[in-house]
Amino acid sequence: MRKFNTSGPNIPAKHYTIARTDLIKKGIDLIADERYFTIWAPRQTGKSTYFRQLADKLNENGYKVAHINFEDYKHTPLKTFVERFTEQINKFWGTNFEITDISKTFNEIENINDKKYVLIIDEVEGINAEYFGAFLHSIRRVYHTRQSHGLKSVILVGVSNIVGVVSDNASPFNVADNLNVPYFTDTEVFELLGQHETETGQLFEDKVKQKICQITANQPGLVNGFAQKLTTDYPDNQLLTYNDYLKVEDWYLTEAIDKNFSNILNKAKEQRNFVERLLFTEDKIPFEIDRESIKLLHTNGLIKKDEKGYVTFWVPFYKKRLFKAFYPYTNGEQSHITRTIFAPEYFNETGELKLDKLISTYKEYVKRRGFNVYREKDDAGNYKSLKEAALIYSFETYIHAFITQTEGKIYREADTGLGKSDMIININNKEYLIETKIYYAYKQFTDGKKQLAYYCKSLGINKGVYLVFCPNNIEYPEQVKETPESIDTIEINTYLIPYDETKWT
Repeated sequence: MRKFNTSGPNIPAKHYTIARTDLIKKGIDLIADERYFTIWAPRQTGKSTYFRQLADKLNENGYKVAHINFEDYKHTPLKTFVERFTEQINKFWGTNFEITDISKTFNEIENINDKKYVLIIDEVEGINAEYFGAFLHSIRRVYHTRQSHGLKSVILVGVSNIVGVVSDNASPFNVADNLNVPYFTDTEVFELLGQHETETGQLFEDKVKQKICQITANQPGLVNGFAQKLTTDYPDNQLLTYNDYLKVEDWYLTEAIDKNFSNILNKAKEQRNFVERLLFTEDKIPFEIDRESIKLLHTNGLIKKDEKGYVTFWVPFYKKRLFKAFYPYTNGEQSHITRTIFAPEYFNETGELKLDKLISTYKEYVKRRGFNVYREKDDAGNYKSLKEAALIYSFETYIHAFITQTEGKIYREADTGLGKSDMIININNKEYLIETKIYYAYKQFTDGKKQLAYYCKSLGINKGVYLVFCPNNIEYPEQVKETPESIDTIEINTYLIPYDETKWT
């Protein structure tokens, strides 16, 4: 029985596999045109699986493909590199090149004109910088004479965007094609999950399929990871339900040790203020790849360009974990809050939550404690997190403390926009969607309510809580007020949390 694959290239006989037919055709067309090109994509995008599929097709068309990985060669001496490079070429191509030096190997390649060779260098940025330039210059030389010898295409592959790196070192690649290896489409994810359904009879609830698409942004590795965890944890469930999915999502957010996210987190820490602007404000930041912060985070798979040309998070799963990773757990505030909560007084005689009372007591808490306890400091005593983050984390902590006293549940919605914290609380089997944001302007204030109503309706929730932090040095329109209202049949309850922005340092 086949399984979902979570490490290494897919083996179709063992793993559920999507044949990326259109993408393979693009690769074949480039190679038929004797192009030397680059490919970059973050880890877990299915590059290795793609290359295996591409190599199979190329072999059918009379090519010989050498696929060599140089992931851990940053500090490897030149001699070892040449040995590895030449040995792998001889193995894949059936040649007998002598192991001497890089130039000699490429000289021998140039002397063969009755074969069609393709060379794939994977993890190219892992090559030692001392000889990386010389290696690329050797490729440049054979590129200019490729019509008279057998090396018809070279493909340089990296997990970060290597186009700029290559351009700095070898001229043919500054005009070369870059083949994009995109994430799956929704249709491909449904097809992948459908293979499991067909072969086992175990079904995924439609909402589960949609949630996997949303939280992973269809990243192949994460799609397979969520599906594998679901099918492994619940092998006897004929139907994998939304509740099953929520348990798996919680595991991924709180327990899973994911090496790809560890890399994301390290890069995010380098650009913490920038990432927190995306998490906690409504700043519209133009996507400009020459900005170092944008280039770093984009090439490592955290952010991308949205349809309007602004920076947006790429994978909601990463956004969720970053939200939690930056949370200041050491401040002890949740314990302080918990001691002040007597849960029964927050419910009426029918067990319905008294929202007004809950928000009112939160406002009192804010007056007493402020927000600085939610701002982390560096070793020099300077704040290293944005004040906007403290506002959101303040309410997050308060709600968590309350939920622990009610045996309720709280979880974050997967597909949310920038500048707001969307959470769903489930108490006594009744759900409330809460959107927490900061007041910037009247248009954003009104647009946010409409967006909240849209979210509620799409989730089948009939009541939304709109919590807006309002700095007290602004003169607000009279329409900015606390009031319940109906928007597209959804009850929206607006609450304003004033704070003194001018005194907050």
